[in-house]
Amino acid sequence: MVCSDVVVQKNAKDLEIFKKSKQSEIRKKIPSLEVVKDLPIIRAYRDFYWKVGIDPTKTRPAGEALVRRILSGKDLPTINTLVDSYNLASAESMVSIAAFDDRKVDRGNLFMRIAVRGETFVGIGMTNPMELSGVEVVIEDITQKKLIAVYPYRDADESKVSEETEDVLFMMCGVPGIREEDLDLAKDTAMNYVSKFCSK
Repeated sequence: MVCSDVVVQKNAKDLEIFKKSKQSEIRKKIPSLEVVKDLPIIRAYRDFYWKVGIDPTKTRPAGEALVRRILSGKDLPTINTLVDSYNLASAESMVSIAAFDDRKVDRGNLFMRIAVRGETFVGIGMTNPMELSGVEVVIEDITQKKLIAVYPYRDADESKVSEETEDVLFMMCGVPGIREEDLDLAKDTAMNYVSKFCSK
């Protein structure tokens, strides 16, 4: 999904109010932290993580991490209005959503593959590159010969969304066990929130 002509701000009061309302809904919907790991979508991500060499008890799937944060009584982080909007959609749907500054990737030439042992990747917030073991699933921009994500849990720092971003490429990260309807709901929710809080 591509969203064009977005306006990304550091924060917005109406979005913060909306986030609190949605967090309350999530707390009412999910009775306790103990059941989170067995919710069907989260279970699908956890099973996939184990298969690609990621320990989901240490590196949580995005939707699970956000839901756990909310159920622990914390608010969702404030990063910028666009990231906050799709993080909220991810928390509600539990689907992992990747986002890239569309000007920094060649969306017509993205390729999903297994990592090559020893190749490196710099994710958002990382100061040093991580060395991949060769079991991870990655997304490569084959035009620019660079990795833009370790799928489905970490996006590259170089192509991340910032306050300068004007066009965004979103990816709803499906894995075995997650239905098309779940991905469509996540996409529609993300589009709705981005349109609501990041439009000109």
